[in-house]
Amino acid sequence: MIILYWVLIAVMIVGVIGAVVPGIPGSSLILGSIIIWAIAQGFGTVGWALGVAIVVLLLSVSIDLLATYFGAKRGGASKWGQIGAIVGFLLGFLGLLPALPIGGPLLGILLGPLLGAIIGEYLYRKDLTIAVKAGIAVVVSSVIGNFIQGILALAVVIFFVATTWPPPGLGL
Repeated sequence: MIILYWVLIAVMIVGVIGAVVPGIPGSSLILGSIIIWAIAQGFGTVGWALGVAIVVLLLSVSIDLLATYFGAKRGGASKWGQIGAIVGFLLGFLGLLPALPIGGPLLGILLGPLLGAIIGEYLYRKDLTIAVKAGIAVVVSSVIGNFIQGILALAVVIFFVATTWPPPGLGL
């Protein structure tokens, strides 16, 4: 059991990284790890950690959407810019995956929304200055949202460790 515990902690750490780095599953890895531990140990031992993880997963999704929305709105992006950012995200991730398998998807996730928002805004407003400002706002707000998600994900992992320590078999 001790090996399972440490493997799940390692997966949770990847989940914390994934909450910050686009394209890597974040909170879902943490939640999945807690569910696996709950199945292995009985749900009564990790009830609080599981509940907190579910709430934080829902909060993370909400924060991501709200950060992008308010950042885009503050940067002057219209619905066209927001739709362009989403399309750019998908095309950037999928389009650069075959071309650059290692750094391509990450680069595409960063550049795709920026270029998509700029193109969408430019098509709508025909003003390149406003389009660039909106595109930058979409990307900056997304990065801020990811940073907040990373903090929340780390808090869940710390809460899990605090509520399940010491793990069975540690001998403490």
